[in-house]
Amino acid sequence: MRERPLKLKIRLDYQGQTKPSGFFFRGNKLEKAAEEVREQKITMLRNVPLPGLTVEDIDASGNVYTVTDEISGAETAYAPVILTISADSIADVIRFVMRDEFRQVEILEPGEMVLKREEVERILFQIREELQSYRLLMERKMNGR
Repeated sequence: MRERPLKLKIRLDYQGQTKPSGFFFRGNKLEKAAEEVREQKITMLRNVPLPGLTVEDIDASGNVYTVTDEISGAETAYAPVILTISADSIADVIRFVMRDEFRQVEILEPGEMVLKREEVERILFQIREELQSYRLLMERKMNGR
């Protein structure tokens, strides 16, 4: 195990979704929905312990932005959050980088890393576990339609 934990900044952009209700004020509803999702997720991050991780800072000051799908023309709003976290290992970070809302990661510390064979094996196993969980979630969503 390493002497110091990893320190990272991770950006997650939470998507706001609303039910179709017409054209007027749709943009405001989308942005408000994205802000509400962001607040719910921040509350969870503050209150639910994450094994191997410590959330040091949560920056939700980023502006909500809207993106229009080129094909469908549908608008989607996103509310960014930047987390500063300490992690015992790279494998502990996998659950964040495998999320749909993951956008960016910056490793603050250490400047260099050497991974032992066991650590690489653990990372690969964690990636497999996250992919399997994601696949099961998608199957449940598709079967629920």
